[in-house]
Amino acid sequence: MSGAMSSELPPLLVLGPPTAYTLFQSQNSHKYRFLNFFSSQLSLLQFLQTQHIHPSSIPAILCNPLQMVTADVIRSLPSLRIVATVSVGSDHIDILECRRRSIEVVTLGTQFAADVADMAVALLIDVEFKISAGDRLARKWGPCKPLSSPCGSKLGGKRVGIIGLGRIGGEVAKRLEAFDCIIMYHSRNKNPSVSYTFYSNVVDLASDSDVLVLCCPLTEQTKYIVNKEVMLALGKDGIIVNVGRGALIDERELVQCLMKGEIGGAGLDVFENEPNVPKELLALDNVVLSPHAAALTFDSTLDAFEHVAKSLDIFFSIKSQEVGKRVGIIGLGRTGREVAKRLEAFDSMIKYHSRNKNLSVLSYNCYSNVADRSCL
Repeated sequence: MSGAMSSELPPLLVLGPPTAYTLFQSQNSHKYRFLNFFSSQLSLLQFLQTQHIHPSSIPAILCNPLQMVTADVIRSLPSLRIVATVSVGSDHIDILECRRRSIEVVTLGTQFAADVADMAVALLIDVEFKISAGDRLARKWGPCKPLSSPCGSKLGGKRVGIIGLGRIGGEVAKRLEAFDCIIMYHSRNKNPSVSYTFYSNVVDLASDSDVLVLCCPLTEQTKYIVNKEVMLALGKDGIIVNVGRGALIDERELVQCLMKGEIGGAGLDVFENEPNVPKELLALDNVVLSPHAAALTFDSTLDAFEHVAKSLDIFFSIKSQEVGKRVGIIGLGRTGREVAKRLEAFDSMIKYHSRNKNLSVLSYNCYSNVADRSCL
C-alpha cells in the first residue's frame, strides 16, 4: 500500500505486538495505519512526530500484557477511545483512567478459558508425576548411569483448592473432577450453583488442600493472595499451580519455601516480573516452568486475531458513522470556546476565525480568511 493511501487509514497505535503480529498486520493493513511504537527507541510523542501524527489523532491502541498502558500514556492521547489487548487480563492497563475517560477496554475475556484450564492440569500432572524431571534424567541415562528417577505421586483423590472459581477455575474443576479429585474453592463470593466447599479464608483452604490452583485476576486485593502463611499452611507435600498472574504469589517467599522443602512443588505459567524468572527455580526438579503460554495454541492465536479484529472493526465502523460536521466558529472567545467544547462531544471537527490565533487551542485549525471554503 502506498504511503498516501496508508495515511488516509485510521491510525492504530501498537504498543506491544501480539503473537504472530506480522500475520495480523498483513491481514488488516488495508483497514488501519499501523503505528509500530514497540519497535522504536523514541518516546511516544517523539515517535508520533516522526510518523507525522498528532497525539490527538490516535483513537485506538493495540497492546500485549507485557506493555503497560499507564495513565500518562492515556492522558497523552486526548482522542483515545479504545484499548484492545491480546490477553485475558487487563492489569497492565490503567482501568480507572480508562473509566474516567470513557475509554473502552477490549480483552480476550473468557475466550481461552478451556486452553488455560488444560495448561493448569498439564502443569499439575507434570509436577505430580515428575515428567519434566524424568525427561531430563532419561536424556542422560546410559549404561554407566543407573536409573534413579524420583518417585511421582498419583493425582486421583487429591484435595484441590481453586482460588478464583470464574470461567477458568470452573473449567479446571471440571477437568480435575474427572481424575476423582476433591474440589474446594475460594472466590470473592460464594457460588450457589456449585456443590464444591467454599472457603472465605485462603489460609483455611490451603490447610485443607493438597494442591492450590490460582485462576483469579490480579487486583489490589489479590496481590500476594498466596503469601508465606498460605504456603506453610499448604505444607511440605503441597503443590501450587499458577495460571493467573505472577504477583498473585509472593514470588520471593515461594522461592524460599521451595528451596527449604516447605512446600512440595510448583507449576508456573506466570511470573511476578516477566519476562524475568527467578534463577533459583531453574535448578529445581520439583518445579515446572512455562513462558506465559497457557493460551498460546495455534487455534487460540487465530481466535485472538479474529476477536481483536472484530472489536476494532466494530469500533471504527461506529466511529465513522459518528464523525460530525466540520464546524467553523467565527470568534473563539468565551462563548465560542463553549460552543466548540459542546460540539467536540459530537465528534465535530472544529475550525475557527478570530482576530488573533488562540495559542491555548492548538488542536483547532485557525483561518485568517472567513471566505476560505475549506473552513466549512
